[in-house]
Amino acid sequence: MDEQLAAIYGTGQPEAYDDDDLQKTAAAELLVKLAEEEGVDLDDFSDDEIAGMIGDLYGDEGEQVTDQPEESEEKVAEADFLGRVMAHSMVQELNEIEKEAGIREYAGKAKDVAVRAGKAVGRYHKRLLPNAAVFDEARYFTPGHLSDPLELYVIGGVKVGISICEDIWSPFGPVAEQAAAGAELSININGSPFHTGKSNERERMLATRACDSHTAIVYVNQVGGQDELVFDGASVALDHEGHLLGRAPQFEEALLVVDVPIPPVYRKRLLDPRGRITESLLPTVTVSDVPVAHDEPASGPIADLLDADRELYDALVLGTRDYCAKNGFDDVVIALSGGIDSTIVACVAVDALGAEHVHGVSMPSRYSSDHSKSDAQLLADNLGIDFRTISIEPAFQAYLDMLAPSFDGREPGLTYENIQSRCRGLLLMALSNEFGWMALTTGNKSELAVGYFTIYGDSVGGFGVIKDVLKTRVYDLCRYVNHTAGREIVPEAVITKPPSAELRPDQRDDQSLPPYEVLDPILQLYVEDDRTAAEITELGYDEEMVRRITRLVDIAEYKRRQSPPGVRVSRKAFGKDRRLPITSGYRG
Repeated sequence: MDEQLAAIYGTGQPEAYDDDDLQKTAAAELLVKLAEEEGVDLDDFSDDEIAGMIGDLYGDEGEQVTDQPEESEEKVAEADFLGRVMAHSMVQELNEIEKEAGIREYAGKAKDVAVRAGKAVGRYHKRLLPNAAVFDEARYFTPGHLSDPLELYVIGGVKVGISICEDIWSPFGPVAEQAAAGAELSININGSPFHTGKSNERERMLATRACDSHTAIVYVNQVGGQDELVFDGASVALDHEGHLLGRAPQFEEALLVVDVPIPPVYRKRLLDPRGRITESLLPTVTVSDVPVAHDEPASGPIADLLDADRELYDALVLGTRDYCAKNGFDDVVIALSGGIDSTIVACVAVDALGAEHVHGVSMPSRYSSDHSKSDAQLLADNLGIDFRTISIEPAFQAYLDMLAPSFDGREPGLTYENIQSRCRGLLLMALSNEFGWMALTTGNKSELAVGYFTIYGDSVGGFGVIKDVLKTRVYDLCRYVNHTAGREIVPEAVITKPPSAELRPDQRDDQSLPPYEVLDPILQLYVEDDRTAAEITELGYDEEMVRRITRLVDIAEYKRRQSPPGVRVSRKAFGKDRRLPITSGYRG
């Protein structure tokens, strides 16, 4: 190797070279070092090949590998591998060599070299920017067609079209244009927000797109939570006829290996005149033109899609876990009332963060039943979480005493109920502030919809775990928890007892609201399906009941605006999905 370097650069000492020669020598020394680390024998390469690799490090586009006979495929592969290693480490290494050699003005060039050595061969900018529902992309980004043309990339001898997320949802978008230009495989990378049933929707769309374009599709979706959004993974590969070749699991990071058959794409297009007639030309960039073939093609695993209860539960767990972790919270605190809502929130929190990071607090008042207090304690024991009891009675009485002169002669009413709720909110936030615990709110979508919660009371907190889950589904999830565990995690009494806020003697939710079995289907139609009150009535629902519920939804908008973010699991959640004017006389 030393002889080869001498042949290329001479035998003089570094101090005898000019700056350009010094930089080349530094790059050569780095090549030797990296080759040793990676076990690559540089003696197997010709002088031209070594010069080309040094040229890649140095950034001299004129020094490229010129001697690459067909029989040297193994050496070329080694060189490519070495190039990737160099791309990751050269800046730091070259800067160290620079200091040792006394080379000046080299750091800026090293950064430029890193870009070149990384061998970026093309760039794609997303073209279709959604600006509805949860998407605001057109407000912040410029579509790609304004900055760069479409390209195809030859990878392993296959023409590949690359697109991003929304680009594949349109039947007339970039994917169709790439297919018309001869793309045999379409790779689409995504952050596709989850809602119940979304996976089936995606796969139906992708199957249609594959059939229309006669193009195999690899659809890669991210996993994780971002604010209120959850991304469920479930990446898929489909052949040119829309047949599923592989599917990654939902809500889990995974590596899916699957071979996609390409020859049938070409044959299909020969038989379809649309492909020949509409074919257009796009610039083509060759990454590698050597076909990739395997004696035994890999059959990708096809993970089962989750049933409705598990899908919903896993979405809540992932959304809660990522929101806490990404915002720097290890622990959470929950007001445990012994009711169904706080119970499921605690279960989700334990599965998201671990029992040791969940803290439950019972805050009884004079109206709290004995069974509610015991149910909260039993749940905490079943989950193995930290649990404490702090009575709000002293604070509640103190507020009543302070307000007595102003309230003299007035009958106790809703204000007294709200004071209790706000006492609990104050204590919950005190624990959050003191110990750095994220406060999780426990309100569900049914309550949020009709305003059945106390603003600045039980609505206080940092994150609403079930704010997009209807009350009837909360019961389903509690049954799911017990079924999955094979034992009673959620006390049976919590599931069977009538729901109550316990803010006055013998209070029940159905004294203020229609039964949830009546309420939730109407909310589903009005909020998530965008049906008007008249349309809902035409479906057979009681007109007076429909008008009452829709009015409650409309007038509670100001309260919802002040609630914390929470996991979005439906097609239309309150917030970006559904945000109406507060000041409005419209009653739909």
